[in-house]
Amino acid sequence: MPVVPLLRPREVVRAFERLGWRVARQPGSHIVLTKQAVPATLSVPNHDEVDAVRLEC
Repeated sequence: MPVVPLLRPREVVRAFERLGWRVARQPGSHIVLTKQAVPATLSVPNHDEVDAVRLEC
C-alpha cells in the first residue's frame, strides 16, 4: 500500500490549481478551492503539513 508523502498546504493548492481548481477564500485555518461547473468545494487545512494518507486499493 503506497503512502502519500507529507506535503505543505501551498504544494497541495498548487497541485489542484494545475487541475483547474481556484482558491475561492481562506476562512481561518483552511483554504477553500472551487472549480467552475463542479458543485463541490475542496478544503485544504493551512497547517504546517497536511497529514499523510494511506491509499487503499
